[in-house]
Amino acid sequence: MSDDIQVLVRGEEKATVIDLVGDVTTFAEEAINQAYQTASANGAQNIIFNFRENDYINSAGIAILIGVVTEARKRDQKLLMTGLSAHFQKIFRMVGLTQYADLHPSVDDALASLNGGR
Repeated sequence: MSDDIQVLVRGEEKATVIDLVGDVTTFAEEAINQAYQTASANGAQNIIFNFRENDYINSAGIAILIGVVTEARKRDQKLLMTGLSAHFQKIFRMVGLTQYADLHPSVDDALASLNGGR
């Protein structure tokens, strides 16, 4: 487990993608919230959290994501999450995150779903 996380915000045609590189723990809270606020301030209606470069998410990390989901619901934004391992997909389902954020294997799959595909 590392204290370092890189959070990169990039625009795609139908969504803003937030790439998370590193562990999602309490140390990631400021970076994740800042990335989400930046995406929202830029008018993002569809936000994709990409976990492809992520190996570890603890309970504090899940709490951060629940906070983001809560904010996104208030703003009527659609959240999608990609690149999660089977283990973390199961955990996200267990804690109820998948009721408010769609899971997809990749960013491309998530973008396709926004375009009426899959």
